[in-house]
Amino acid sequence: MPRLDVNDIKDRLSSHFRPWQRSYQFWVRAIDIYTGYKVFQVRVSFEKDVLKQEALWDRQHELAAEKIYAMCSDLGGFFLKIAQIIGKPDLAPAAWVRRLVTLCDQAPATPFHTVKLVLEKELGRSIDDVFEVFDVEPLGSASIAQVHRAKLRGNKNYVVVKVQHPGVQDLMMTDIHNLQAFALYMQKTDIKFDLYSVTKEMEKQIGYEFDFVREAGAMERIRKFLYENNKRTPVQVPRVIQDMVTRRVLVMEYIDGIPLMNLGDEIAKRGINPRGKMAAAAKQKILQSLTLAYGQMILKSGFFHADPHPGNILICKGSEVALLDYGQVKDLPEKLKLGYANLVLAIADGDPIRASESYRELGIDTLSKCENELQELFKLAQTMFDTKLPPGVAMLQPFSEDSSIKKVAVQAFPEELFSVLRTVHLLRGLSVGLGINYSCAEQWRPIAEEVLYQAGRLKGKNVKPRGRNRGFVKRLFWRD
Repeated sequence: MPRLDVNDIKDRLSSHFRPWQRSYQFWVRAIDIYTGYKVFQVRVSFEKDVLKQEALWDRQHELAAEKIYAMCSDLGGFFLKIAQIIGKPDLAPAAWVRRLVTLCDQAPATPFHTVKLVLEKELGRSIDDVFEVFDVEPLGSASIAQVHRAKLRGNKNYVVVKVQHPGVQDLMMTDIHNLQAFALYMQKTDIKFDLYSVTKEMEKQIGYEFDFVREAGAMERIRKFLYENNKRTPVQVPRVIQDMVTRRVLVMEYIDGIPLMNLGDEIAKRGINPRGKMAAAAKQKILQSLTLAYGQMILKSGFFHADPHPGNILICKGSEVALLDYGQVKDLPEKLKLGYANLVLAIADGDPIRASESYRELGIDTLSKCENELQELFKLAQTMFDTKLPPGVAMLQPFSEDSSIKKVAVQAFPEELFSVLRTVHLLRGLSVGLGINYSCAEQWRPIAEEVLYQAGRLKGKNVKPRGRNRGFVKRLFWRD
């Protein structure tokens, strides 16, 4: 009779019940945060002094921020991604941002002995046969994988080895399904927006992130597009090391640089005035590079990197920009790409009628009983799809009582458009963080014109295709 392994039984039971434990922890904490705000809304309504109201709201946001931070930090995984999405200075209360921004690089690392087992199983060879040098300490660890610096045998250049955390996929899917249920409740009670479709697109996109073969293909496709469509690529894209890619392991070129989130520290370390002309020029160049790259990817190619949060952006020598992590990419259907180009023109031109027509073309279904419906629809388009903040506004609050999302119900939102929405919001967060308030719609206008002209949508207009990036850079940030 085979001997029972008590530790093995414990591990199996733990694996079986872990999703239930995570679901329980999520719902207990989410309900606590939600009810805290609902009770507070009633209490603060009795306070008539505006300044005292603001002070009370600040305190409530601080209390909630601690709870949200604890939930995301303790549960990890998918909730680290949620922290990246909501912890942006243009969207969330300042107290949330201060706490959540520190979670970007705090995913726990997989122990090296486990990393070694994964590598050897995936590559089919001993780690010592493949790598001459392999740094035991990872360069960074995120929710799905961690990366190590190494040198291949017979090659003097460093490479980056991305290794997937074992067993993380099932837990992430559990987290997403819980969030979908919460989103359904919220859109029926508090937020007039099709949040469920947004979470369905998140489920699809994150599911793709577990296939590193797909990611390698996406990285090569975007690299080829940017290098072929520009005299000098606006952003660097790592080169994939051929024959060193499996579903759970990806080896790529190492690019030396500092993470964008550490830019302020680097400027201070070099003794540069953070408010001076040199720092301002560097920040403008960084944002200019990212804006051009994303305008070309979304509007010209339709195939784009959909996760430009600060942890995925490196600043290299001469303020050059490198874009990392191609797990989340999106391939827009031609109809949506052209519809979005039309919406970009509407926002850039301040044209509410064209914006309303673009909504219908994109399949965004809205319901409004406002007197100034067209203007509110246009303001909603700006909130969702432009980076510019209104004069004197440091933070957008899309779910406040006077926001367009409260006045215009978004009953249906195409899942495939969520990646564009998220990308624009991440770019807005970057611009706010860098202290530059600009409109991506205005900067993308020449690209949108070219795309629509080539599709026969701007007949009779004097719009010429612009070779490579000519005409764009001159318009960017330094318009007369």
